[in-house]
Amino acid sequence: ALVCDPDVLLLDEPTNHLDLESITALNNSLMNFKGNILISSHDHELLQTVCNRVIEITPKGIIDREMTYDEYLEDKKVKELKGEMDKLTNVAGDVNTSLSN
Repeated sequence: ALVCDPDVLLLDEPTNHLDLESITALNNSLMNFKGNILISSHDHELLQTVCNRVIEITPKGIIDREMTYDEYLEDKKVKELKGEMDKLTNVAGDVNTSLSN
């Protein structure tokens, strides 16, 4: 139980070093949380069960989609956006290389 009723939780790798029982309790608590949760995690199951929006922040740009984590991973439009971001990054890299020569 939380001491107060927060509107936002910020969690960085919340399942690291937890046993299975603790992970299950955390997942259940987060699924019932009524506020916003910002999570940075490599735990696929946590992301799939808790998240309904994925915001991927990379050096190449930001992709923001309201969908489950599995849907995000398989989404054709997301894959196209990542490909476009890669092309833009490669073009910018080529320009920077040309300017420095």
